[in-house]
Amino acid sequence: MRWTVPLCGFPLSFSAEGFQGIYALLALWMWAVSLLFTPRYLRGHAHRARYYFFTLLTLAATVCFFLAADLYTAFIFFEIMSFASYPWVAQEQTPAALRAAATYLAVAVFGGMVTLMGLFWLYHLAGTLDFEGLQAYAASLPDRSVLFAPAALAFTGFAAKAGVFPLHVWLPKAHPVAPAPASALLSGILTKTGVFGMAVLSVRLFAGDAAWGAALLIPAGVTMLLGAVKAVFSTDLKHTLACSSMSQIGFVLTGLAFSVLLGHENALAARGAFLHMLNHSLIKLDLFLCAGAVYMNAHSLNLTEIRGFGRRQPLLHACFLLGFLGLIGMPLFNGYLSKSLIHEAILEYAREAPAASRFWMELYEKLFLFCGGLTAAYMTKLYLCLFWFRNRDPARQQRWDTLRGALSPASGLALVLSAAPLPLLGLLPDASAGPLAEAAAAFFRGSALSAPIAWFSAENLQGAAVSLLIGALVCLLIHRFLVRRGEYRDLWPAWLDLEEALYRPLVTRWLPAVGAVPARLADRALENPFVLSLFPRLARLVSRGLDRAVENPFVARRIPAAVSFLGRQLDRAADSVVLALRHSLFRPQKEKDYELSLREKADLAVGEAWNRFSPKRDHVALLVSTRWEARRLGRFFSRSVSAGLLLLVLGLLAVLLYLLFLHP
Repeated sequence: MRWTVPLCGFPLSFSAEGFQGIYALLALWMWAVSLLFTPRYLRGHAHRARYYFFTLLTLAATVCFFLAADLYTAFIFFEIMSFASYPWVAQEQTPAALRAAATYLAVAVFGGMVTLMGLFWLYHLAGTLDFEGLQAYAASLPDRSVLFAPAALAFTGFAAKAGVFPLHVWLPKAHPVAPAPASALLSGILTKTGVFGMAVLSVRLFAGDAAWGAALLIPAGVTMLLGAVKAVFSTDLKHTLACSSMSQIGFVLTGLAFSVLLGHENALAARGAFLHMLNHSLIKLDLFLCAGAVYMNAHSLNLTEIRGFGRRQPLLHACFLLGFLGLIGMPLFNGYLSKSLIHEAILEYAREAPAASRFWMELYEKLFLFCGGLTAAYMTKLYLCLFWFRNRDPARQQRWDTLRGALSPASGLALVLSAAPLPLLGLLPDASAGPLAEAAAAFFRGSALSAPIAWFSAENLQGAAVSLLIGALVCLLIHRFLVRRGEYRDLWPAWLDLEEALYRPLVTRWLPAVGAVPARLADRALENPFVLSLFPRLARLVSRGLDRAVENPFVARRIPAAVSFLGRQLDRAADSVVLALRHSLFRPQKEKDYELSLREKADLAVGEAWNRFSPKRDHVALLVSTRWEARRLGRFFSRSVSAGLLLLVLGLLAVLLYLLFLHP
């Protein structure tokens, strides 16, 4: 099913077939579950109406993005989604939240502008941005290397949203400060919009292209490994899950890379990439809501402080356990299915690869299994910390063991709904995961299966066993070196923070310093004796020319007459404007103009009436202060959105300059 919506001569195209329909429905499901959990989580928090408004706006943009049938439509809603989701990160308005939100917005704007350059270039070459049209154009080219540069530019913005290295810096910082329901959507769905764009560019333009596929393996491997290592060292619950999201995106990108490399034999890789997207979305919805349940009651995310919280919380324990087993790739759970398919694709390509690249493919397969082991290690660390170990403070542990009503009925139902699909996908793959992967395979240009998938073959079980064994060994090392007397130590070097070490200094210090060089050169040039002597000469030449022009009889008569006429007209125009304003906007105010407005009268009446029932507080002052706070927040958002729009305008200016002067 495909339809078009006309818009200013540039129609928006939509399609709801296969993968696109599945992910649009998944987005609706995840938003519904997240919003069911939200009221209990945000109880007592400020700015709840703002959160709900931007959550629904982001939902609309995200669904439209997944239904887009061309990159033009996708880009429009991709940018709307990026701006609409900014308030999620800034929701609490703490210094850490505002700093993380600024990083999120900067990465989104930078990525969006670079992607726009790539889309302009692709349209210039292919004459279309339609998915099918781009695929047909790429297939007609004898040499697809001409598409590398524009595709790489377009790829950048989608990779930034997905959290791919080196544009991942927003992801580990945004999740810990955002509300848990928002973190579930940021990790589960918004990162997949980036994967959507990367998949379109990779499998539509470069199917079977060894150079593009090999290039994808570099950021895929680094993202997969770096996210897992950071999660191992992390001592914050949501930060660990955020780093995990980064690592799992590396797994998905690995599936995309081998979908490209295997070309017309990419049945397993394409289905594995889709299933890992789907599994990660559902698992992170479950795990982030579990983290929200912990934070609602413990008011902390530090592992040392929340240790032992879930020992007497059976519902929370069961829901977290299902997400934990799914993410680590335990057989009979959903994560095992997708990781096994991607692993099989790696082995398949390694067997058929040229001898020169076979060694690297075998090395990458070991890296894949090792990262799977790190996943098992950091998730086991979280699971044991929350549900098996005791807190080092006996009073705190006693309080948690006797805690009742940790979840409201709605939030408990949300946890159950988020966890329920996970075992269904894992236990019944032929009835659930298999048909879904088959329906989505066409979008990833997956070839037909030559035989039914052997989900629990010896090769797949062996790969899962190797990763789990590595995870057990790394988990022992974690508790040997990173935990001391119940305290989780953060030993991750601060200088490895790419944002603080590179990006912020680049933008705030290094680029301004480079930009100051022309100003210094101009200043020194003005101090040069030759320049100082040249300016007076030029001034004298200009002065002589003006003097001769003024002495001309014609000029001497016409200039005063023209100036006099212009002055009279300006004077009349100014008088007319003043009179119009005095008789409209600035007319003399009567006595009643200084009376209270209708809203202020209503506030006064309500406040005085309420004071009679509750005289201990001045409810009139409370209503007035509430109005003032609402106006203040309105100004804050205006400035935030204005800053974002300013960056957007500057980016568009850079694009136009590029097209005018640099683009061939």
